[in-house]
Amino acid sequence: MQRFLQLPGAVVRPGGRGAGAADQEAASPVLAPEGGPPPWYQALQPEELRWLQAPEEDTIPEASLEGPGPEPGQSQSQPLRHDDLKEMLDTNKDSLKLEAMKRIVAMIARGKNASDLFPAVVKNVACKNIEVKKLVYVYLVRYAEEQQDLALLSISTFQRGLKDPNQLIRASALRVLSSIRVPIIVPIMMLAIKEAASDMSPYVRKTAAHAIPKLYSLDSDQKDQLIEVIEKLLADKTTLVAGSVVMAFEEVCPERIDLIHKNYRKLCNLLIDVEEWGQVVIISMLTRYARTQFLSPTQNESLLEENPEKAFYGSEEDEAKGPGSEEATTAALPARKPYVMDPDHRLLLRNTKPLLQSRSAAVVMAVAQLYFHLAPKAEVGVIAKALVRLLRSHSEVQYVVLQNVATMSIKRRGMFEPYLKSFYIRSTDPTQIKILKLEVLTNLANETNIPTVLREFQTYIRSMDKDFVAATIQAIGRCATNIGRVRDTCLNGLVQLLSNRDELVVAESVVVIKKLLQMQPAQHGEIIKHLAKLTDNIQVPMARASILWLIGEYCEHVPKIAPDVLRKMAKSFTAEEDIVKLQVINLAAKLYLTNSKQTKLLTQYVLSLAKYDQNYDIRDRARFTRQLIVPSEQGGALSRHAKKLFLAPKPAPVLESSFKDRDHFQLGSLSHLLNAKATGYQELPDWPEEAPDPSVRNVEVPEWTKCSNREKRKEKEKPFYSDSEGESGPTESADSGEEIGRAGILLGLSPTCPLSSSEQSEEESGKRKMKKRKKVAEGQGEGSSSDEGSDSSSSSSESERTSDTEEEQVEPDSWRKKTVRTLGREGGSWARPNEDKAGMGALLALPPLQLLSPVSGVGRQELLHRVAGEGLAVDYTFSRQPFSGDPHMVSVHIHFSNSSETPIKGLHVGTPKLPPGISIQEFPEIESLAPGESATAVMGINFCDSTQVANFQLCTQTRQFYVSIQPPVGELMAPVFMSENEFKKEQGKLTGMSEITEKLTLPDTCRSDHIVVQKVTTVANLGRVPCGTSDEYRFAGRTLTSGSLVLLTLDARPTGAAQLTVNSEKMVIGTMLVKDVVQALTQ
Repeated sequence: MQRFLQLPGAVVRPGGRGAGAADQEAASPVLAPEGGPPPWYQALQPEELRWLQAPEEDTIPEASLEGPGPEPGQSQSQPLRHDDLKEMLDTNKDSLKLEAMKRIVAMIARGKNASDLFPAVVKNVACKNIEVKKLVYVYLVRYAEEQQDLALLSISTFQRGLKDPNQLIRASALRVLSSIRVPIIVPIMMLAIKEAASDMSPYVRKTAAHAIPKLYSLDSDQKDQLIEVIEKLLADKTTLVAGSVVMAFEEVCPERIDLIHKNYRKLCNLLIDVEEWGQVVIISMLTRYARTQFLSPTQNESLLEENPEKAFYGSEEDEAKGPGSEEATTAALPARKPYVMDPDHRLLLRNTKPLLQSRSAAVVMAVAQLYFHLAPKAEVGVIAKALVRLLRSHSEVQYVVLQNVATMSIKRRGMFEPYLKSFYIRSTDPTQIKILKLEVLTNLANETNIPTVLREFQTYIRSMDKDFVAATIQAIGRCATNIGRVRDTCLNGLVQLLSNRDELVVAESVVVIKKLLQMQPAQHGEIIKHLAKLTDNIQVPMARASILWLIGEYCEHVPKIAPDVLRKMAKSFTAEEDIVKLQVINLAAKLYLTNSKQTKLLTQYVLSLAKYDQNYDIRDRARFTRQLIVPSEQGGALSRHAKKLFLAPKPAPVLESSFKDRDHFQLGSLSHLLNAKATGYQELPDWPEEAPDPSVRNVEVPEWTKCSNREKRKEKEKPFYSDSEGESGPTESADSGEEIGRAGILLGLSPTCPLSSSEQSEEESGKRKMKKRKKVAEGQGEGSSSDEGSDSSSSSSESERTSDTEEEQVEPDSWRKKTVRTLGREGGSWARPNEDKAGMGALLALPPLQLLSPVSGVGRQELLHRVAGEGLAVDYTFSRQPFSGDPHMVSVHIHFSNSSETPIKGLHVGTPKLPPGISIQEFPEIESLAPGESATAVMGINFCDSTQVANFQLCTQTRQFYVSIQPPVGELMAPVFMSENEFKKEQGKLTGMSEITEKLTLPDTCRSDHIVVQKVTTVANLGRVPCGTSDEYRFAGRTLTSGSLVLLTLDARPTGAAQLTVNSEKMVIGTMLVKDVVQALTQ
């Protein structure tokens, strides 16, 4: 029982507490509800009380405990306290160890240094108490990187922790192991990650995904192996793992977009149930993926960009022109195919839309950027309301959201116009929020709402926040620039601000007026005169420089005032700022060229002062100007054109938003926030000109579709997301494996009574009929779904199914329809699948002992897609027959099909690059494979009792294709036949760590003898062992390479949960086998 109440500070000792502790306790109902000792104190044992009731002089004031270092009068406090904790950690009582660990973790949480306790804590990593062990791992994760030498001494303990029955301990051990940043343990970390990636617990698999980027940053040479682990975890159907493995993918291999193809639809469907952090990562990754795989939804709209409103809604003028003009307009546009959105593109938009209602601002922002970058213009508006909702959140969230809204409102202004009032500024808003809202209001201003916006701006100018007032004046200038009919109104308002008492307001107004006057200088001579009078009062350098530039540029409009301004500025020239001095030189040069009689001496005086200025820019400008405007005997050709150079007409400045060019960064990213490319930022790809092949995403979808349709036909309920859907890659051809397996099971249950010939023929004909019905039903089910079905199929796959159905009617034993066929001779030969029409007959003629397990448990799996293979499609199956070349090898049947129009020649296996221990015996070269022809070859692979991937090359005369085969754990063994007594004897030798037990609930449909044996032997190549009890099933086998026994026992009790037990020296194989069998029995 937990005997200590965890308090924020140190444990309060009733016998001796600080000066303020008594008052706090009296005021706290938690510490002393009735004025006496608290309940937790009364429940303590005598030995525990002794630790708390130490003498008064041994107690340490809390202030000294939490301080950065001991004061002169308290030099012994910190060591004493840590000695206390060390003694508690060395005791045999788990309750004291637990209390010590709680206090240590509390110290870490408050930012205190507890690194000197590392030796005392790490000793308790082997503690049997789960609660203590959890806290020890929390401590080790924090300090393993700092105390690497000490952590390395306990690495064997961490490795044992990876085998702990508790999933939290396994995950914590892996987390600590990955926190030790020492290159020497990289192989150990890699092995631990690979094992954890196959763990039954999704939490441990999630931790393995988190460890991948750590290992990659420690040793980037492990990238290839880590990509294999990432590929395996991407196939995981658990929502807990999805976000973490996508994050690892983004860190390690974001360029490997091919790994996402077959998992794209699964990620879209799981997205709604992933945790919020994972949703953000997945959405960001899918945004980049969609930009490379789909066509731009706005490609047709770009043709009508000049008049987008008419393009979408039409107008009265268009209607008046009549149909003839419309046809002419259509003919003028370049010919382009009408845009049809890819079903997978629609799937992504449809599945992310509900997340706009998420409570997490990060998720809403991620969906908003996805819609902005991927959705058609007509659909982007749905994100506006969600973003406006976020403006009620904290100021930090508002800042990020407003940054992105400011960028969106430049291109999609109409999207936020209905929510204009939501961007009105409150007096309590921070300055940066005010300025961003001002930016949005300015972007949304148009001729309809400009009166409302300008009234708001008039209110803002009276604010006490000077930075905000300056930004408001700039916003007024932008409104005047963008909307011509309010230009005079804005200019008059800014001129009125010139009489404001605040110098900063006046200075900002001058700068904005200068830009507006450049548009219509001839009409505003009075304003220029008014500005000239302000030179005596305004001291802000930028404002003074703006006035001088205006007077110099339009000196012809104020011929009497300009020379006087130059005279005043010449007096104060030496005291001016550099920017003002440069404009004084410019003013003098322009007046010299237009009014040399009055300003010649003043100009020479100013140039003489500038010649000896401290700033070299001003000295250079003075020399350059003198040579340019003052004629001399050696004057160059430029002197004759001085007036054209200085008084050339200048274009009016364009006042633009600072967010105009930010949309090339992905919205919601740090780079967009900073307006600079941050480290690790990945550019948003451009839309492709032509859509890539959509069939690459069809790899796993047929499995889900067929499975769900089959379950509906059987009227079975099944969860939407299920771990039982398998994690070992695509199993599109599971039907054939199940049917072949069923034949073996039926015979295996009664090996002494083989089927008669009549039963055999009836069974074979019945299967063919059932198979035809099943395929017709599947074709109808897939064709009838319009919206959901489009997510999992394409036009090309539908045409394939049509052609497949026709082939089945003509050739029922074709390999395309996955019926039973001859697999060729063992030992490396190959044969045509149609050479032996009596495939089932040959199968049933085998000795009874070989029929105790199905001929093929996993079914046909894809090795090379016909698109990637340029017409060559390759599948493979595990035949479960002994490989004649080497009994330690797994027999793999490779099925080739040529769907191209040219023959494929010289099919053979290239030089494989295999992990240590794995070996391959290649099949003989296939000389030629004609168009439309199929062939089967047999090869052997020694997987060395592991589920490592065997990578090799399939080569033709012209091409090389990189392929890989990963075996299910059930294919790594061969059946063993023993008596019940022999089974019990061997089982007694394999106990302890060699025994793995799992409880499961069997569905009502999995209670019969036949079904249980069929499902177990389909998953694993095991032989059934006789058993005296009807509710117990026993199976035995040996691993092919090492010959280690694998014993499986299923206790299917009539009531309560069933219990599955696997005994094997190979703990990893046992763990994986338990997982696969549980999935098979519970689905």
